[in-house]
Amino acid sequence: MGPRVRGDDMLRLLSGLLGLMVALSIGTSSAQAHPHVWITAKSEVVYAADGAIAGVRHAWTFDDMFSTYALQGIETKTKGVYSREQLAPLAQTNIEALKEFGYFTFAKADGKKERFLEPVDYYLEFKDDALTLHFMLPAKAPFKAKQTALEVFDPAFFIDFKFDEKEPIKLVGAPADCKLGFQRPNDGTANAQRLNENNFASGDNSNYGAMYANKILVDCP
Repeated sequence: MGPRVRGDDMLRLLSGLLGLMVALSIGTSSAQAHPHVWITAKSEVVYAADGAIAGVRHAWTFDDMFSTYALQGIETKTKGVYSREQLAPLAQTNIEALKEFGYFTFAKADGKKERFLEPVDYYLEFKDDALTLHFMLPAKAPFKAKQTALEVFDPAFFIDFKFDEKEPIKLVGAPADCKLGFQRPNDGTANAQRLNENNFASGDNSNYGAMYANKILVDCP
């Protein structure tokens, strides 16, 4: 029997796995790109008291295979039961690794790119054999717009994001006249026009995942 993987070793392994996204985004042709991790997402667009968007709150549930892998080596008194405190180092590792990828969350307000600060209130929970990462992305500067577009996707398509079927998106504290729209990705054929054809010719798949983006639209007249 081989040596047991300890918690600190697991953190390094997880960091290495997430780091593969960089290699895939650089070294894999767009035709070969495919996901290795699957996430079911729920998100909330959070508003401040003055009607400005203050940030986005995510809940990302990892597939059971990735969840099982990530939990290896984490000690627990009761099998299958993990406290928030036990999972805190793993949550921090996830958040730190996601920073390089902009937390896969991209926003435009009336066509202008908006940026986010580092996540707050982040934690992991384990339920129904799956890990869920919760975190809040504060806007760098709260903003108002007639139309806000938020996209959630992995440009390298290492991670496939699928939003929850029943309650994918919520507006929290939004002005009464704001309306929410949501577009799920199709099989990618219609969205292929969003990518520059030269990228395919050159083998650059740095934004291949845009074909599979989930798009949140908020209209506030």
